[in-house]
Amino acid sequence: MVKNEDLFKKIVSHCKEYGFVYPSSEIYDGLAAVYDYGPNGVELKNNIRDYWWKSMVQLNENIVGLDAAIFMHPTVWKASGHVEAFKDPLIDNKDSKKRYRADILIEDHIAKLEEKINKEIEKAKKRFGDKFDEKMFRETNPRVLNTQNKIDDITKRFADLTNNNDLKGLRALIEELQIACPVSGSRNWTDVRQFNLMFSTQMGSLIDEAGSVFLRPETAQGIFVNYINVQKTSRKKLPFGIAQIGKAFRNEIVARQFIFRMREFEQMEMQYFIKPGEEAKWYEYWKEQRMKWHLALGIPAGKFRLHDHDKLAHYAKAAADIQYEFPFGFKEVEGIHSRTDFDLTAHQKFSGKKQQYYDPDTKESYVPYVVETSIGLDRMFLAILANSYYEETLDDGSQRVVLRIPPLAAPVKVTILPLVKKDGLPEKARQITDKIKNDFMCQYDEKDAIGRRYRRQDAIGTPYCITIDHQTLDDDTVTIRERDSMKQERISIEKISEIVCERINTNV
Repeated sequence: MVKNEDLFKKIVSHCKEYGFVYPSSEIYDGLAAVYDYGPNGVELKNNIRDYWWKSMVQLNENIVGLDAAIFMHPTVWKASGHVEAFKDPLIDNKDSKKRYRADILIEDHIAKLEEKINKEIEKAKKRFGDKFDEKMFRETNPRVLNTQNKIDDITKRFADLTNNNDLKGLRALIEELQIACPVSGSRNWTDVRQFNLMFSTQMGSLIDEAGSVFLRPETAQGIFVNYINVQKTSRKKLPFGIAQIGKAFRNEIVARQFIFRMREFEQMEMQYFIKPGEEAKWYEYWKEQRMKWHLALGIPAGKFRLHDHDKLAHYAKAAADIQYEFPFGFKEVEGIHSRTDFDLTAHQKFSGKKQQYYDPDTKESYVPYVVETSIGLDRMFLAILANSYYEETLDDGSQRVVLRIPPLAAPVKVTILPLVKKDGLPEKARQITDKIKNDFMCQYDEKDAIGRRYRRQDAIGTPYCITIDHQTLDDDTVTIRERDSMKQERISIEKISEIVCERINTNV
């Protein structure tokens, strides 16, 4: 798909104008890659959280929750490998003085080649119409095959270099591919060097190393160090999972693309503890389950793809990303990782405390293996907005911007609108608002003409508007308007909550 930077800019602008996301500390010119969530953003974010928690914890008897502290003992990060291995390859352009991640520069180059293939496919679709066979075209077209071979070659070499931590090789590959600085256009690069992503701070009054702690770069370690506590107190047998939602912090070299890559972000993670030898089965199971979760939101399947990792983290035996097609290309929203027993074994070694599970069926003790699912809440938020944003020309020639947010995630489920601000309609509308606000998030709005109020609700993704008019005073009926189709029908006041609850479908 051709990158649509104009669409992305419109989404960013829309987020600020309608109270979804603001630049942090904006009155002081902001803070790079840090954002605040506004009134509508908070509600959307909470709804995504609730949807994940319900599907992961409430509907799974063998998965329980945890909320671990952000600050942890410094040795946790030595045991986990973050002190030594949690680094990104950094490279500077000598002419622009801009700093980049070397791996991102190469990934962007690969993305451009993929875009080239997509353009060839789009041209062929127009030429052949309904007879077009994309699979055959990919397998037989010389230009596509040539470009795909380049992609495969670069991808393999890139994975080998990163897995071997070959920094000189990364620079050589960047030079070979003639990758230029996006700002200066020059290819005058420095050497590649490693940059640790963890934020450090001081705890207490100590100023030496003993008082140094880190802001956690991931939430998973809070689960691992509590594994024994949770297993014993919840009396869970393997396999079982521990789920957690929380903030994490990474000092990104290049934070960009709005809330897609931030220095302070939120993760929704689940660590699934299993018997050694069963990791392949559960890895495939959770890949399937997590894709079903995304598709249940109503986002088209074609907007997602599963991408297996060529480059593996130091703890991983296998890894895959669920990627969403953002306006700037396919990017990761969730990762599924087979972590083996790396984490628990490391914490057992560094702490001197056993992290073993006694299996009552086999009468043996062992350190469990782990399969992890980790979704970026902020990235999921952005994916939903990107999929929901539409600009439409209506039959009367007027324009509207509408967010077709899945109803269960919409910030406001219902808005109550008196047709006019007189004749007792506002009072009746207030009564209805008070009656239904315990059932779901609703708003009351009486300012401006009714058409303008509809547009305002379309722009924040409200699935249903209830209009109170003079007939309401006579027969206790109202007009319910559906956001996407704009169809209206007459219903009884007593049926509002029942009908809306049924239509927004709060079941996972």
